[in-house]
Amino acid sequence: MEENFDKQNPPQIVVPLEDLDKVEQKEGDDVDTLAAELATIRQSAKRIAIIGSRNLTITHQQIIETLTTSLVMQGNTIITSGGSQGTNAAAIRGALKANPEKIKIILPQTIGQQPSDVQDQLIGVPNIIEHPDRAMMTLADASRICNREIISECQQLICFLSHSSNTLHKAVEFAEESHKVVTVFYLD
Repeated sequence: MEENFDKQNPPQIVVPLEDLDKVEQKEGDDVDTLAAELATIRQSAKRIAIIGSRNLTITHQQIIETLTTSLVMQGNTIITSGGSQGTNAAAIRGALKANPEKIKIILPQTIGQQPSDVQDQLIGVPNIIEHPDRAMMTLADASRICNREIISECQQLICFLSHSSNTLHKAVEFAEESHKVVTVFYLD
């Protein structure tokens, strides 16, 4: 069955504009910000912060260590904190395997306040920042400040956390507000 089609007056489709979803632009989401984030992603060598949970399985630690080794071998600098176990320790091990010059460790307090196994792991790391001014703070408070400092120095954040990690969720929010490229891996 053939339909009669008038080439002179083709049928028109009318779309009511008031029914369209409106896209609102958030503050700070402008072309310059997006261009800067895209440029960061395309850079061959970046300053990448790796932070996360201390409570990790051995498998997760091995994944983080392998990822960090690969990132350093590609020319990236890793920024993390001290830690006797978990994300930070795995990131440190991975970076040290590839190139000790490509890791920067920002401690929440001082080396002397770290457990002995962390102190042992930090031997030979050339770029460690200590904060004796935070020596009298609780480790939790000093760690919150430390996470912000780490994020301020990076271009990209990789965070390993669980859904219940309030401190790490706040760190991720800070990174997003600071227009960092953020990658989050949930462990649960």
